[in-house]
Amino acid sequence: MIAAIVRQNGINLCLKNSSPLRKSDVVFSHLLLHFSTVIDPTVPEMLMRKHNFSPAAASQAAPVLARMRNPNKSDSVITFLKENGFSKTQLDNIVKIWPQFLSANLEKTIKPKIKIFQDSGFSANDAVAIISNDPRILRQSLKNRIIPCLATLKVLLGSNFEVARLLKNCGWFLETNLDNNLIQNVEFLKNYGLPLEQITWSMHYFPMILLRKPETVRKFVYKAEQMGVRKSSRMFIHAVRLFSSMSEETLELKLRTFHELGFSEDDIAATFRSVPLVFGVSEKKIKEVKDVLFATGKYKMSCIVKNPVSFMYSVEKRYKPRFKVLEILESESLIEKWPCLAVLCRMSGKKFYEKFVGPYLDRVGDVYVAKGVVIGNEEVERGFEC
Repeated sequence: MIAAIVRQNGINLCLKNSSPLRKSDVVFSHLLLHFSTVIDPTVPEMLMRKHNFSPAAASQAAPVLARMRNPNKSDSVITFLKENGFSKTQLDNIVKIWPQFLSANLEKTIKPKIKIFQDSGFSANDAVAIISNDPRILRQSLKNRIIPCLATLKVLLGSNFEVARLLKNCGWFLETNLDNNLIQNVEFLKNYGLPLEQITWSMHYFPMILLRKPETVRKFVYKAEQMGVRKSSRMFIHAVRLFSSMSEETLELKLRTFHELGFSEDDIAATFRSVPLVFGVSEKKIKEVKDVLFATGKYKMSCIVKNPVSFMYSVEKRYKPRFKVLEILESESLIEKWPCLAVLCRMSGKKFYEKFVGPYLDRVGDVYVAKGVVIGNEEVERGFEC
């Protein structure tokens, strides 16, 4: 598009000037004026010195200031945000995400958006956190987007506290027409039989699902139903999320991988009903987990089939360190047998430490270094936690 505009502008200017030398001069002057920005190397230094920006933020902001007729106007924007509680780190984040805010109109663009959060009952800290997490909110229409979206979210979530908790993690809810996606999807899921608590929970943890096109969400829901996941199960929304993030080809590849491992059709169906997120684990990791479990000689494929959640834990941070400890304890006859796979993979770092490391610290302390577990009144270093 820019190239086409450049060519057209060049042609028009050439037609107006008969001298070849003048044509070239004018065309290139025009291009330099509109399509290039010469940045004064002192601008980033000034931003770091005057506003305490990080080098990265200053570099992002410099081109914006260089294009402004009056760069000093950005000072009033930065000063206003500082006065309203934005920290250096938050301002840095805003500049990195949306440096153009420095050239925004303070009175028409910035102040009204800040004020609406305050007028709607949000705390100053919440307003600052929401905007600094996604400053593109400031680009949205107050009347047509921000005000109606805040009202909709408060009805769904019930309080400013829950709305703020959502928006701190996902500002997209203020950047789309919720009538076209969220409201329709929530109504569909409610009518389908999902509890409202499960729907609102998914807004916090899988927000993009409910911002998809309604027809797409319906397709994911029907797929989860076809796979045998009960709508009353807490796993149902996880299954919907899985389908929303995976193509048909990728799902087929995952199913083939499980077949090759020895899972039957019934095993795969049972796994999908109980832990659908297992199908989001990469084929590489699935094979790594299988290999490391087999290498111990303690766990057979039948154990893995009964405990598919074992694929979701880290080989390097959970399995290998624990296996080292158990091997030493077994070799010195300090334990009679290893814990079953269901216990081994689910046991927290603290529980594993208390049962298998703490009592034998002189024997296994060198191979199990922990970080930050509090046992009684003592803080113990604990590691290898996934």
